[in-house]
Amino acid sequence: MSVPLLKMQSISKAFGGVKALDNAELTLRAGEIHALMGENGAGKSTLIKVLTGVYTPDSGTIELFGKRISANSPREAEACGISTVYQEINLVPTLSIADNILLGRQPTRFGFLRKQAMHRRAEQALGRLGLHLDVTRPLASCSMAIQQMVAIARALDIQAKLLILDEPTSSLDEQEVEFLFGILRQLKEQGMALLFVTHFLDQVYAVSDFISVLRNGKFVGEYRASELPRIQLISAMLGRNFEEMQHLREETASSETEKKERFLSAKGVGRVGVMKPLDLDIARGEVLGLAGLLGSGRTETAKMIFGVYPPSSGEMMIEGKKVDLSSPRKAIDQGLAFCSEDRKTEGIVPHLSVRENLILAIQASRGVLNLLSRKEQESLAENYIRALNIKTASAETPIMHLSGGNQQKVLLARWLAMQPRLIILDEPTRGIDVGAKAEIEKLVHSLRAKGMSVLFISSDIEEVVRTCQRVVVLRDRNKIGELSGKDVQANNIMNMIAHHDE
Repeated sequence: MSVPLLKMQSISKAFGGVKALDNAELTLRAGEIHALMGENGAGKSTLIKVLTGVYTPDSGTIELFGKRISANSPREAEACGISTVYQEINLVPTLSIADNILLGRQPTRFGFLRKQAMHRRAEQALGRLGLHLDVTRPLASCSMAIQQMVAIARALDIQAKLLILDEPTSSLDEQEVEFLFGILRQLKEQGMALLFVTHFLDQVYAVSDFISVLRNGKFVGEYRASELPRIQLISAMLGRNFEEMQHLREETASSETEKKERFLSAKGVGRVGVMKPLDLDIARGEVLGLAGLLGSGRTETAKMIFGVYPPSSGEMMIEGKKVDLSSPRKAIDQGLAFCSEDRKTEGIVPHLSVRENLILAIQASRGVLNLLSRKEQESLAENYIRALNIKTASAETPIMHLSGGNQQKVLLARWLAMQPRLIILDEPTRGIDVGAKAEIEKLVHSLRAKGMSVLFISSDIEEVVRTCQRVVVLRDRNKIGELSGKDVQANNIMNMIAHHDE
């Protein structure tokens, strides 16, 4: 191993008496891609914010090239050579590419911007990434992948020695991810240290040299990626064996589809320009999966059923009776619930408390003239916090302070409080850690056991296999097949997607 570029030791940070970091550590070396792993709430974000000057640590030391540093703001961290590219890119979409790369550092003469000099510097920074773009273009006109590259180019312009990438691939497709990884490998060869934060295990092993694991704010260990089996990484993150999720996989894979009473039936349901007509049935107490690649129509199908996209053809029946599901309100009246994949925009109200977020749906259904009493709200919130093991200091904690996995549980609780007969879960485990995924998968199994129907959507095919008794396979916004029982296997789903109509 080379001499450390960065060494963080004995870092502790508490918020209101709750320790977010407890003697945490992190060591990075030049010319290395280092993954930071841990469950939501493990302390990854807090550690990064301490490093980048957003938070001041309660104790501990940070050394860069052997010299102790203390950044009191992100600007001071940048001056030390530490730059961050966040999941939600914090650039200005209405400004040009060049303006974003040089924002706050634009060259001037006699108080006027030197546009030509700006353009040359921006082109040089992009050139290090192998990109040749029109730097006068508005950033908003670029794809998400290009916007990521612009954020990285900004870091290169300030001569960053350490680049932190916080969930950089969450909005990218496979080709864009491969392009990004190529850039990261180039920067690694140039001697930069890269800290890579992600929930995608495949990506960690594809690009990382070393892996550091945090759990409950504490440092678990540092491992060479090539020598760490995935099962051991997951065990380090969870602090327990992986038996529970494996048991669920075996239980689902070995079970035959049972003949159950049909709950919802869609016949020839489609919407012009959104989804081709399809047939779909969901039985009582069944978890039906929608599988397919990006753009296959999974979310579109879910939103048609829930009335967000009212169908332009076909009919829907519940318990054998034709129903009108042309709006979310009508769907809710029929006992349907919908958890969106975009919990930040379509789910949580960030500044409201856990209690307030949890009771939103049930209060909306009752109307403004039939308000839940404060006592009823508190009882409902405490019941679901306990039942779903939601990790929060109290029901009055603003939901934005919870980890992603716990925010997802609050949204599930919001709809479960309505006692639905069918719940649609669109990417319920996206952006959350392995432990929270296991808990949500276990919850889905318990809902099924209680007789609730579940329409389950996930881009993780293994998760679909673990969770669903039957799977509808989609491609190009068209239903291409169905699998059930022991035929619900990842290779069968992929073969159906790849080879249909060949």
